[in-house]
Amino acid sequence: MAGSDKPVDGVAPYGGPAGGWGALRAVALAVKNEMGASARARALLEVNQPEGFDCPGCAWPDPKHTSSFEFCENGAKAVTWEATEKRVDADFFAAHTVSELWDWSDHALEQAGRLVQPLRYDAATDHFVPIAWDEAFDRAGAVLRGLEDPNEAEFYTSGRASNEAAFLYQLFVRAFGTNNFPDCSNMCHEATSVGLPQSIGVGKGTVTLDDFDHADAIFCIGHNPGTNHPRMLGTLREASRRGVPIIVINPMRERGLERFQDPQAPLQMLRNGSTPLALAYHLVKVGGDVALLKGVMKALLARDRAQQAAGGPAVFDHAFIAAHTAGFPELVEDLDRQAWPALEQRSGLSQAAIESIADVYARADRVILCYGMGITQHRHGTEAVQQMANLLLLRGNIGREGAGICPLRGHSNVQGDRTVGITEIPAEPFLARLDAHFGITSPRAHGHNAVEAVAAMHAGRAKAFIALGGNFAAAMSDPQTTFAAFRELDLNVQICTKLNRTCLLTARESIILPCLGRTESDVQAAGAQLITVEDSMSMVHASRGFLKPVSDQLRSEPAIIAGLAKAAVPAAPIDWDALVGDYDRIRAAIEAVFPDFADFNARIRVKGGFRLRVGASTRAWDTPDGKAHFLVYPSTQEDPDIADDQLTLATIRSHDQYNTTIYGLNDRYRGVTGRRDVVFANAEDLAAHGLAHGDQVDLVAGDRVLAGQTILAHPISRGSLAAYYPEANCLLPLADVDGRSGTPSYKSIPVRLRRSTVGVAG
Repeated sequence: MAGSDKPVDGVAPYGGPAGGWGALRAVALAVKNEMGASARARALLEVNQPEGFDCPGCAWPDPKHTSSFEFCENGAKAVTWEATEKRVDADFFAAHTVSELWDWSDHALEQAGRLVQPLRYDAATDHFVPIAWDEAFDRAGAVLRGLEDPNEAEFYTSGRASNEAAFLYQLFVRAFGTNNFPDCSNMCHEATSVGLPQSIGVGKGTVTLDDFDHADAIFCIGHNPGTNHPRMLGTLREASRRGVPIIVINPMRERGLERFQDPQAPLQMLRNGSTPLALAYHLVKVGGDVALLKGVMKALLARDRAQQAAGGPAVFDHAFIAAHTAGFPELVEDLDRQAWPALEQRSGLSQAAIESIADVYARADRVILCYGMGITQHRHGTEAVQQMANLLLLRGNIGREGAGICPLRGHSNVQGDRTVGITEIPAEPFLARLDAHFGITSPRAHGHNAVEAVAAMHAGRAKAFIALGGNFAAAMSDPQTTFAAFRELDLNVQICTKLNRTCLLTARESIILPCLGRTESDVQAAGAQLITVEDSMSMVHASRGFLKPVSDQLRSEPAIIAGLAKAAVPAAPIDWDALVGDYDRIRAAIEAVFPDFADFNARIRVKGGFRLRVGASTRAWDTPDGKAHFLVYPSTQEDPDIADDQLTLATIRSHDQYNTTIYGLNDRYRGVTGRRDVVFANAEDLAAHGLAHGDQVDLVAGDRVLAGQTILAHPISRGSLAAYYPEANCLLPLADVDGRSGTPSYKSIPVRLRRSTVGVAG
């Protein structure tokens, strides 16, 4: 831990690379703790294999030529978490009241094990008690049918749901009569879904995995692959070994972008070597990305003018700009208005540092730009996404081999869920095809996103909440408002594999419906079924679970959705049983509604699957005028001015975490063991606030306080702080969002530090 030699409990520097023996030990420990000597451990050999199941973790794509071990450390944790030997049965719930369980940590709740039977909350005893499936469906259906307006219900979708489950879910909800589809995209990459279509005509990345083999430079902005998508490190390792410069722009130094030891490279492991990744690591200020991107473009503009004036080659691809884009003159005018002192102040980087980034970009013929939620979870995340598109368009770095934009999705099928209709703002052509195929009349009014859903619940305008996976209440901003809103509902239905915080937010009727996991065999009337998912690069491939389900009372997500649909909309002209009996019928319906899925059932059975059309990948711009657009954001100010005594807090995941799922209490690469009550700060900021490494502090945002945190000196940009998600969500008001995408600004929270008295004697 940088900045001090002061000993702090559970905190010590970590000197190893990302991956390596540390990752192997972590995998072995996960297998031992969750599976013991069980044969279920063989599930790891089927992860991301052509005839196996898709990893329930991140959405990084699978290589064409798989090895025997196509999983990373966190993927192994996700699999063992799901395939655990631990069970949460009727005896467990008889022994623990909901009030008692509420005081358990999120880690302890999910570590208890897999749910094995349907449950309902009994308020008289404060216990969850077993319930038969039919009764569970009848109770939920009765509440839904009794609502005065279908828009009084909210239907959440987790990114781990398959394409088949998500399609059936949106069909059920639209037959019910609402477009209220809060989903996990609303909390992560909504800025991508909103911003990129306006820039390049599609809300998805334009690159494939093969493009990384042909790139001349790779820019990594606002993401941490060592923890959040570790399989990407293998791709970056190969690029680095080819001599490709990897430029990192991120407020914190992350080991996963500094050096990597590939557990699948025996010689490197035996020699205890590692591959350096980042050629340069720029610690941008939290919230300073737009200013930095404008600075890079301003430097490129100056170089383009100078070289053309001297009779040399242009820096910009003017032929591409003329043929394929609109808005270039307006962008140039905006860049000319920018002053370097303001760009430096907002970005936290010097003009020289920004110009060095521009130099690498200008010298590379083909550039890939990768980004994560360090870009999107800000008040102006949409504009930041569009500035990245601007930068790529200046040199024609979209729509050709080895170049493009690469948003790094979190959940394994969050992109696929959107593709098959999970959206609160559906397009009319899609609704028309859905209605024609199924003989229903879908609602046309826009529905609620995640923040709007909580606001409606809090105001009493929404009275029912159904969740297809996830842990919505823990993931949302402003738990003070979110938790209170849940407790006033008439109905809370959670379709999940494990107990979590949202399950315990009991409504007048609370039901838990346990589902099969990705690793488990799904047998329906037509036999064993496969499901499909879409990765970050628009590849759709099959997933086949093979483990025996942990209980014979579990049902698949499509079967549960069909049960709810039959109870809530019994008059709908849809043969739910036929669809669930053979998922080929669901895929045939997807093909009928979405033309890009032509020959779906045939193509999904081809090894490796297939790629959906991404127009921008071939320079077919699906915008109203058929052009890609340079979009001007006139300010460099991503967030409100921060007072002199304030810092900007970003929420982050630990290494033992995936979204709200806490696998353990360690954050190995940041040197934290056995605890999560820490906040990372720049050593100079600590000194300026009269604090030292290891001091106890409170984080204060208005009247919101996260108390009793240990502050640690860490390599992070000046003016910036980082603390763990979801614990720090309490500092973020519900209304604090990106105004264009509605994404909560988890990574731009103005806070003050004060010395804490929590746990201090006397």
